[in-house]
Amino acid sequence: MSEELFEYDSKSLRLRKRRRNVRRAIGITFRYLAAVLVFVIAFYFIFEQFFTTDQEKALIAKNAVYEKHYSEMRAAEKTLSERIAALSERDDSIYRQLFHTAAPRLDPFGAADLIPESDSLSDGFFLSYSAEKAVRVGKMAGSVEENFKEIFALLEARRDSLPPLRFPLADASSYRVGASTGERLNPFYGVPSAHDGIDLLASQGETVFASAAGTVSSVVHSTTGIGTMVEISHKGGYTTRYGCLGQVSVHSGDRVKAGDAIGSVGVSGKSFAPHLHYEVLRRGKVLDPVHHFFASVTPEQYSDMLYMAAGTAQSMD
Repeated sequence: MSEELFEYDSKSLRLRKRRRNVRRAIGITFRYLAAVLVFVIAFYFIFEQFFTTDQEKALIAKNAVYEKHYSEMRAAEKTLSERIAALSERDDSIYRQLFHTAAPRLDPFGAADLIPESDSLSDGFFLSYSAEKAVRVGKMAGSVEENFKEIFALLEARRDSLPPLRFPLADASSYRVGASTGERLNPFYGVPSAHDGIDLLASQGETVFASAAGTVSSVVHSTTGIGTMVEISHKGGYTTRYGCLGQVSVHSGDRVKAGDAIGSVGVSGKSFAPHLHYEVLRRGKVLDPVHHFFASVTPEQYSDMLYMAAGTAQSMD
């Protein structure tokens, strides 16, 4: 393809027609544009390699921090998961000890139920998602209700299965709680030794109360061990012991009700300071008394009691 053009002939001093090749012109133009494009790409590549904007610098710094702490975050997440699992198992154990049945699962959702991150989810998706979760919550609420009905029926049929739940002092406070059961540092010998009860801080002469109705099975006056002690037998195979007493106001064979005064705090036996040594047993097995205080305090106080009981390394007797 070509078009006619005029050009000046210097020899004849006249204009003459000239035929120009259009294809050649297009080729030249294309090569020119390709060269410009290659130059722009090369320039951009060089700029990206040797120059960064302030925003890019900030992103690079953040990525470096994330990379540095990623392994630490993963380790912390693993530790947290293990602790949550341990706490769940402990709560299940406490629930079985107190009510002799499995604990209900109150959380109807799991990791698989999380809403996926997306900006394109339709209204219909959220409607169906909410409806599904509402149905699941309803079923869970029904199962919890049935679980508690089973518990109450069990307690009604076996009234002797309810454990001692009253705090044995007048003021139920987390500040009173000391070392609980387990290996604790003995204050006199400085070595770990078995501690079968919980230390409850109190002033000398403070009244001690029965934590549940029962029969006084033993009253011991001693200068060793937990000193002067009152033991009460309760229905359901439970036994409570109140040690390191100063005075005793009951006798063996006496029937007591929950909240009856049975003596006062002292420093008898191997006692480091005035306090109440309180034990809970079921059919001879030592239980952790702090797990029986939840009915006497608020959830926040109970949580603090658990922390104090587990965190106090030295006993007072």
